[in-house]
Amino acid sequence: MTTPITSKVEDKTLTLERVFKAPRELVFQAFTQAEHLKHWWGPRGWTIPVINVDFRVGGVWHYCMKCEDKNQGDFYGMESWGKAVYSEIQPPEKIVYTDYFSDAEGNVAENMPATFCTLNFVEVEGGTKVISTAEYASAESLKQVMDMGMLQGITETWDRLVEHLETIQ
Repeated sequence: MTTPITSKVEDKTLTLERVFKAPRELVFQAFTQAEHLKHWWGPRGWTIPVINVDFRVGGVWHYCMKCEDKNQGDFYGMESWGKAVYSEIQPPEKIVYTDYFSDAEGNVAENMPATFCTLNFVEVEGGTKVISTAEYASAESLKQVMDMGMLQGITETWDRLVEHLETIQ
């Protein structure tokens, strides 16, 4: 049985929590190293054909998610580019970054909401609790990404992380 994500929306902030059955250092690495991220980042049916991680304060994580699942209809073949800029790193406890929609060159998509994201990694009995706090410029921006299916996408993504962690322990 997988541990469910708990979510809470307050004004312009989305908080997600989930416990992963793995040591904190390993879960932290899974969020910060390309060799891990390429196995689980993105919803089911999507791959990561491009991923570049410069994991340092001021560094950039630039990636492309591509839909490889023909059953996803209009999404099949679609590419979604993202770019995160790290502003705080405290291994293995905390990562703070701003996440943007971007293009293949890393130019920020100005018409899409940016996310100010804080990830906390907390040791708990039997594993690691990840607490993701995503703050948007406005409640409308948060609603926009929620309407795009972000909660389903992150749930599938974190389900894939559970599976990845099981294969590497």
